[in-house]
Amino acid sequence: MSIRESEEIESETQPTVEHDAPRSERSRIALLVAVVAGVVALSLVTGHGALALVIACLIVMIMVHELGHLLAAKHGKMQVTEYFLGFGPRLWSIRRGETEYGIKAVPLGGYVKIPGMTNLDEVDPDIEARTYRAQPFHARLLVAVAGSAMHFLMAFVLLWVLLVFVGHPDATRTSIQQVSALNGQPGPAQVAGLRAGDVVVSADGHRVGADPGALVAAIRSHPGAPVTLVVDRSGNTRTIIVTPTNGRSVHEAGASPPSGDAPFGIIGVSLGSPTVRTGPLAAVPQVGTDLARFSWASVVGVGHLFSPSATVARFSQITSAQAADQAAANGTRVQSIVGAVQTAQDAAHAGLAELLLVLISINLFVGIFNLFPMLPLDGGHVAIAAYERLRSIGRRTPYHADVAKLMPFTWLMVGFLGILFATSLATDVLHPMANPFG
Repeated sequence: MSIRESEEIESETQPTVEHDAPRSERSRIALLVAVVAGVVALSLVTGHGALALVIACLIVMIMVHELGHLLAAKHGKMQVTEYFLGFGPRLWSIRRGETEYGIKAVPLGGYVKIPGMTNLDEVDPDIEARTYRAQPFHARLLVAVAGSAMHFLMAFVLLWVLLVFVGHPDATRTSIQQVSALNGQPGPAQVAGLRAGDVVVSADGHRVGADPGALVAAIRSHPGAPVTLVVDRSGNTRTIIVTPTNGRSVHEAGASPPSGDAPFGIIGVSLGSPTVRTGPLAAVPQVGTDLARFSWASVVGVGHLFSPSATVARFSQITSAQAADQAAANGTRVQSIVGAVQTAQDAAHAGLAELLLVLISINLFVGIFNLFPMLPLDGGHVAIAAYERLRSIGRRTPYHADVAKLMPFTWLMVGFLGILFATSLATDVLHPMANPFG
């Protein structure tokens, strides 16, 4: 067949290809939706809804991170060829314009492919002007920080949702968290009409604020005698008289009786701080303040992560359950993806507030860790862009760093990340962390 004949046949069949392409893409999207729906249904039927929810949240975090890079690159008129969840062989993909969107077989992250990220990339001369390395400093910097910026944005939104729609504990007041039976019979609190959510204002005339000591003292010192409680119930003040029973004759779950054999009063309640919601506008400055505080804690955590003592400690945690538990207790234990998923799953079982707090913590830690100024992290590209900018001052042509000279340090960083992943995964498998919400 001649070249001319080939072109004629191609031109004759082209309309059919153009007609079938949208149909093929629609069928691919329908297949993806069907698979996701099937996985969700299976997880709910098998009682793994919380696990599926956590995994979905982590996938969203990954892809929103990459979406930041994608949008920043397209804003800078750079070419973006791929936007994928996972690595390895393609499982599913569609193409929109010059970008292919899809899923790969190993879901351990995601990536956006932008040609010319360093001077080592071989690029077609025809697209050199649209590569990452050919763009001005501000455009490259925006692409490099966009991923971490999306983590901070997600943390901001999640914390705002927590304050406005879920609420947060008010540490200045004491509330009834749970009203329970005693020895299988209605307890004094139930008989008196106390309800979960009641905020205790006073006990026998003594004000009850953040410290429930006055309430506990009044109850314990009056076995068999009435105690007058003033409570705030949904904004309305109520006076409730409750008569504690003798804690020596009945058992209250989770309570530790005082020493000796003298009678003491119990009413069958658990205490805590009431949950309050913040107005949408009032929540914004509070979110900013809380994020600054949480972010600084994450900065300290990342700094500790790279210390030699922390590296040695991670190896000891593999061989010692006691060391692993101690690290979890003092907040220095590093969790792998397996441990993070388990903690988030425990949080999901505990409640929406707990899950949101875990997701906020993950976002802030990943956002800050990813800005560490070493390749292959995004912070490495930030450092290179800043260095090139400084070296370009006073030059007629922009300076481009030779990334080949940085490869030994890059491989050192890759090795550190490998050790971090392996040690944290081994610790999580051998010594799973106790449920912090139990």
